[in-house]
Amino acid sequence: MRRSMIATVVTAGLVLAACGGDDDDPVADPVDEGSSPADCAAGQTVDDGVLTIATGEPAFPPYVLDDDPASGQGFEAAVGMAVARELGFEGDSVTWVRTAFDAAIAPGPKDFDFNLQQYTITDERKEVVDFSEGYYSASQAIFGLADSPAATATTLEDLKGLKIGVAAGTTSVTYVEETIAPDQEPLIFNDNAGAKQALESNQIDAIVSDLPTALFITAVEIEGTTVYGQIEGSGTDEFGLLLAKDSPLTGCVNLALAALRDSGELDDITQEWMADFTEAPVISL
Repeated sequence: MRRSMIATVVTAGLVLAACGGDDDDPVADPVDEGSSPADCAAGQTVDDGVLTIATGEPAFPPYVLDDDPASGQGFEAAVGMAVARELGFEGDSVTWVRTAFDAAIAPGPKDFDFNLQQYTITDERKEVVDFSEGYYSASQAIFGLADSPAATATTLEDLKGLKIGVAAGTTSVTYVEETIAPDQEPLIFNDNAGAKQALESNQIDAIVSDLPTALFITAVEIEGTTVYGQIEGSGTDEFGLLLAKDSPLTGCVNLALAALRDSGELDDITQEWMADFTEAPVISL
């Protein structure tokens, strides 16, 4: 039965960390398709016998409820736990750690086995980290005050006069600059919390983020706001689990995701946690 996320998270009072972008398929080392995910992962984790999963600090609904990923409540918390079970890890053999968004996608060794923070798979990022196959596809969306003339926008041309804010490090920045191409340079904030404050104080007219983030913020966070629309043609953004470059677990994680797809569990998780965050008008190119 689908949870009503608006009712569940209304007390959280948190702003989502968004990540959008565009790309095709992730690169992953092939593994023996006859092996199970658990056999594949044996002896391959950062800490022997323990699977270390990373997320943001803090982590926000609908991806993680109550900033408690170990509960398995929230979309990415549930996906992370389901992948862990497929890899043969449950209970005390799973530990969660926190990372800054930009730090996790920087080159270098990682203190986690995989990371879920709505990371969009891009060619540029794949030069320094590994990604799993995609586990969720999200479109870009724009939102702002409900009484703004832009609330009735139907094309990108209607958005060009807006002062737009966006979170640093996200592929939404590139989308705003190259696709919307507003008349004014977008204002880039450290995170969505900063962008939200700027919107509330009328420093900006609108924010661009992934659609689930936009729908959550307008429904729960900022009274008097609305999603102007999701951007036509931007629904190919794939979120992937992020791993260290050339991680021995990349292929194992893909086996786990394939098993979750085949069993229908990934679809069930998506329906349970994300079904309330997919509907919005379409703004045409």
